[in-house]
Amino acid sequence: MTAHQPRLRLVHVTKEQAEPIAFHTLFRRYAPFVAGVAARLLGRDDHEVDDVVQDVFWIASRRLASIYSFEAARPWLVTVTVRIVRRRLRRRSWRQLWHAEPDVVDLPAPGATPEELALLARMYRVLDTVPTEDRLAWLLRHVQGERLADVALACECSLATAKRRIAAVQEVLQGVLEA
Repeated sequence: MTAHQPRLRLVHVTKEQAEPIAFHTLFRRYAPFVAGVAARLLGRDDHEVDDVVQDVFWIASRRLASIYSFEAARPWLVTVTVRIVRRRLRRRSWRQLWHAEPDVVDLPAPGATPEELALLARMYRVLDTVPTEDRLAWLLRHVQGERLADVALACECSLATAKRRIAAVQEVLQGVLEA
C-alpha cells in the first residue's frame, strides 16, 4: 500500500445499529435462492418446493426483527429451509415405506442430457435410502456448494458430525454408482 492510497476499513454493523429489513425486500432477494436450495435438497421441482418457500418466509415474517442484515439472512434462511425439508423428507420416507407416494424424481436440471438426468435420478433414489440428516449434509456440501462450516450451521450439528455424515453418504454413493 502506497502512502497516497486511502486505507479501506470494513464496517461491521451490529444488531443495534442495523435498520430493519423490509419483508418484501427479503422475499424478493432470497425467494429464488430458498427455492433452489429446497429443490436440490428435496430432489424434486414440484409443489413441495413452493410449499417450503412459503413455510420459510412465513417463519421469516414472524422473526423479521431478529434478521438484522442481508448477510445474516442467508445462513439463517438456509437453516430454516433445512429444518422444513428435514420434516418433509421424514414424512416422505414414511409414505414411501407404505407405498403411498410414487418414486418420482423430477429434477430442475435445464440443459442436462438424458444420460445426466438418468444419473441424477439414480443418485436421488440412492439418497432416499440414506438417513435424512446424512442426505441433507451431503447435498448442502456437494450439490448446493456450501462450505463445511455452513453445512454444520445449517444442519445444526458440529463440524465433525457434518464431515462424518458427508463421508457416509459419499461412501454409499460411490459403492452404488460405481457398480
